[in-house]
Amino acid sequence: MKDRLEALAYDIVAFILRLFPFAWISGLGAFIVKLIGPLTSKHRIAETGLRTAFPEKSDAEIKQLLKDQWDNTGRTLGEFPMTHRLKPFDANSRIKIVGMEVFERHAPAVIVTGHFANWEVMATVLTQSELAVRITYRKVNNPHIDARVRKQREAYGTQFLVQKSTHRGGRELLTALKNGESVALLNDQKFNTGLSIPFFGEPAMTAQGAVRLALKTGRPLLPMAVTRDKASFTVTFYEPIDLMKSGNREADVLDGVTKVSGFIEDRVRENPAQWFWVHRRWPKDLYRKRSS
Repeated sequence: MKDRLEALAYDIVAFILRLFPFAWISGLGAFIVKLIGPLTSKHRIAETGLRTAFPEKSDAEIKQLLKDQWDNTGRTLGEFPMTHRLKPFDANSRIKIVGMEVFERHAPAVIVTGHFANWEVMATVLTQSELAVRITYRKVNNPHIDARVRKQREAYGTQFLVQKSTHRGGRELLTALKNGESVALLNDQKFNTGLSIPFFGEPAMTAQGAVRLALKTGRPLLPMAVTRDKASFTVTFYEPIDLMKSGNREADVLDGVTKVSGFIEDRVRENPAQWFWVHRRWPKDLYRKRSS
């Protein structure tokens, strides 16, 4: 019953949002979440993360970054039910694409990215291009909302590979690459069975699947990112990450994951307020110690 009530609330909010222009809803989401966000426990998580990543910044600078990251989070939440309206390859699109030729030249590729700005925008670019792409995602705990989220994403063309287990997910990804399809993975959240890699100087458990896929298949490891300017976006494809191939697979994987983490860190440094700070990227002990 609780799941069904949550799904009903989701439907009501999504219906109302769809009645208004994209930019207006983006701004409304920012306004509401900037009011509510600081009152939640997520605010302390975001503050701890920002102080960990940017110890040199003053209290006033951290305060402004906290405000700005709630703006970004609110916009992203508001924009999600209307992502299907985005047409990245139309003449008057809200999305500017930089480096599309890089993707075209290296496809099929293992694409790595993170929770930058509105990360759903990257999915629209990938799936509305003329190149076949599969995107991994983690199921929402509420099955009714998960079905709605999946339907919403499929409305703008996204095909998913759901990683129900490491073995099955890896096999599906390999099959997609062998069939000439690129695969895209978010690689910036805590992954308990990953490798401990420095992230802003602090150890963080990091997924290694993307690097292993690229090494196993010989396909390029292609990073991408998105930035926002209010309700407009720039999606950028970067040149492939240079993977070490020494003959020692575990050393090569460690080197590759470190480079991916470095790419994520560089993008966060460029736009600190446009990353998803409400996720605990580092071990819980770090948040406990720095919040006390």
